[in-house]
Amino acid sequence: MIEQLPRWVWWAGGLLAFAAGLMNVVGLLSFGGEAVTHLTGTTTLFAGHVSHARWQSALHLAAIFGAFFAGAVASGWLIRNEHLKLGRRYTVALLLETGLVLAALAAFLHRNPAAYYLLAAAVGLQNAMASTYSGAVIRTSHVTGMVTDLGIYLGHALRGLPVHRKRLAVSLLVTITFLAGGLVGGLGLRRVGEWVLLLPAAIALALALAHEGWRRSHRGSGGRR
Repeated sequence: MIEQLPRWVWWAGGLLAFAAGLMNVVGLLSFGGEAVTHLTGTTTLFAGHVSHARWQSALHLAAIFGAFFAGAVASGWLIRNEHLKLGRRYTVALLLETGLVLAALAAFLHRNPAAYYLLAAAVGLQNAMASTYSGAVIRTSHVTGMVTDLGIYLGHALRGLPVHRKRLAVSLLVTITFLAGGLVGGLGLRRVGEWVLLLPAAIALALALAHEGWRRSHRGSGGRR
């Protein structure tokens, strides 16, 4: 599958991983101090709070979990296809992500806990969408799997075994761009506060417009609405 991915999918995956890294650092360093891009830590904290009967904190974490899941459900409902096909559904999904990030920004500025739910929903939608158009090769919201793959490839290389170069490139791409997004988000948070979320919103909007333009240009050569 990875050999069949067009080059623009790589660019889009890198940009979305950058956006996810930025959104996550805003969530971690802003008033609530919670991650929004992955659910392992959220699930662990939820279990810890439940075990100590901290019901309000547990409910908040459960809402973040649910929002991420709802975003993934929305992506599945919108896109439907298991493999990449040109279509307006990707444009709609990216526009929806843009709206969710902007709504999260407004909530962050008012210190409203709903900011975390909106941002988690945006990331869940994005990650599911990227997984769909890349055939589950690119996951944009976390780097655990990518770092695991990098370790496997290094182990293979040390044993003199062949290394799948394109899979190695994908792992490096997502890891580096996610890290870069976190760095930019952290620096931006210090300078302009949560307004730095305008950057991932702009990325999603730009990708939506670019995809729509590409779809229209390819409509006459087999593209679908």
